[in-house]
Amino acid sequence: MTVPSKLSAAVQVAPVAGIRDFMEFCRVPRLLYEGRAGFAPSLDVERWTLYAHKLNPHYNLVRSQAFLARRDGRTVGRVEAQIYKDIAPRGASPAQFGSLDAIDDRDVVAALLSAVETWLAQQGATTIHGPFSPSINSECGMLVQGVDAAPMVFMPWHPPYLGAHVEALGYAKARDLISYRYDISGKDREFEPVLLNRKEWRDRLRFRPLRLNDLASEVGLMTDLFNDAWSGNWGFVPITRDEFKSMADSLKFLMTEDYGFVTEIDGEPVSFGIIVPNLHDIAADFDGRLGLAGLPKLIGRIRRKPYKSGRLALYGMKQSLHRSARGGVVVMTMVEHMKLTSRKIALDHIEFGWVLEDNVGMRKPIEMSGAKIDKIHRIYEKRLAGAP
Repeated sequence: MTVPSKLSAAVQVAPVAGIRDFMEFCRVPRLLYEGRAGFAPSLDVERWTLYAHKLNPHYNLVRSQAFLARRDGRTVGRVEAQIYKDIAPRGASPAQFGSLDAIDDRDVVAALLSAVETWLAQQGATTIHGPFSPSINSECGMLVQGVDAAPMVFMPWHPPYLGAHVEALGYAKARDLISYRYDISGKDREFEPVLLNRKEWRDRLRFRPLRLNDLASEVGLMTDLFNDAWSGNWGFVPITRDEFKSMADSLKFLMTEDYGFVTEIDGEPVSFGIIVPNLHDIAADFDGRLGLAGLPKLIGRIRRKPYKSGRLALYGMKQSLHRSARGGVVVMTMVEHMKLTSRKIALDHIEFGWVLEDNVGMRKPIEMSGAKIDKIHRIYEKRLAGAP
């Protein structure tokens, strides 16, 4: 690990201002981590849609400020601070940091976090949680286990030194987020369901595909189910219909109806899930830089859908089923349904992620399916100086 040196040039941290700074902010991970094992850069154009305030409805809910760190004219890190205007996340602070990336230098990390803490204190914050990039309904957590695991779309990657620097600067663990990997075998593709064929469930429980041709009504259903399902979880912030619609409008170009499902019991929707195809599988050779020449190639690949992996990134089950026998059946039959779906979409593995470490009701059936812990992302907390 790099030890801060008094001889190091001064770190300059400044607010992101203007389009050049914004584009630099979006590509910082690629600039700092390119070539490291386990890291796969996101497409710049996709990052623009994530962080542009006019394109991401999340930014209507918060006041925020992004920062860049430079040394000798070279970008060496970034971070973003935000505070919710009218929402109190369940059990967590409305004052948060996210998108923290930096070189292996504690002085740089300290300067970035100091900028965040100062800005949030000026907004009246006393406690800070993060990273949320930019929200708990998007990418969140600092990768602390699984650095060499297969890269997955919309899952942040960090080098091991970054969490160590954050902890050395007074940040403590608040929660861990667990992601599981399930490798799909030939036996899975030939699998005959057990629970789905049981008499008591055969006629009552069914999985239907998402109706991509009627996305407007599906978005309303998924928003309601998601918010009901997650409302009891630590850090919960209700996802808005606009946020869900923005995600759905993007995902419908990457997937077919087979990548999503709605679970119904006696005709009533009780859960839904979306397997997001792993864009890294088909875009790794672009190194984040799409360009005009790369766009037709990417469109062609998306049409062929040669994905090898995917992530169950959006899942919600009615809270009334949580910690119940029926809820356990719903989760376990979801695994059976996904095995049947593997006959239609030729994925090698699926990532279930993420699940809060203390969500035993969700973790247990996932582990019973044979899935193994693949990644752990950590949410940190810190009480600001002078706070009561």
